[in-house]
Amino acid sequence: MLVIGIAGGTGSGKTTVVNKILQQLNTEGVNVLSQDNYYHDNQHLTLSEREMLNYDHPKSIDFELLIKHVKALKMGKSIDQPLYSFVTHSRTGDHVSIEPRNVLIVEGILVLTNPDLLKEYDLKVFVHADSDERLIRRIRRDTQERGRDLQEVLHRYQTTLKPMHQEFIEPSKNEADLIVPNMKQNTVAIDFLSTVINNTLKKTH
Repeated sequence: MLVIGIAGGTGSGKTTVVNKILQQLNTEGVNVLSQDNYYHDNQHLTLSEREMLNYDHPKSIDFELLIKHVKALKMGKSIDQPLYSFVTHSRTGDHVSIEPRNVLIVEGILVLTNPDLLKEYDLKVFVHADSDERLIRRIRRDTQERGRDLQEVLHRYQTTLKPMHQEFIEPSKNEADLIVPNMKQNTVAIDFLSTVINNTLKKTH
């Protein structure tokens, strides 16, 4: 199994990169695990308490479970991936059953920050984007998709997102084998990653 970690700051275009790769591939051979579904479940806290938590610090991620699931898939075992709600800031209680495939993509802002998870990757990718553009994308996503108001998004960016990006996410770029610039017109990296994955899929047939 080929395991690829794709990281980058919030709004950097990680999901876009993954989707563009999948568009060029036979997706039946590829699994994607999103860090977003591996936040710790904090249902023991009130909603207001959960809203105050720092979700951009590595401690917010249940890396133990994520690594367990990556290892299980690599061993040919199926997993039950939890589902996470950004509206309630907790796991929904539902799961998605995932069967092992030949390629596994793990994506999220912090997936290159954990030393034990780094050991599981065959290829590490960091998606880089200008900070202003990332903020604009974050505002658009959180207001349109996650029901946040503008002031809440800006406050979180200034007090949490930006400091955490500088402390944890940006330094994790040093772990990357490939740094992908803003993806608007960059097709070279997508083609490269797609070729690597396609070659892996062909070898298994």
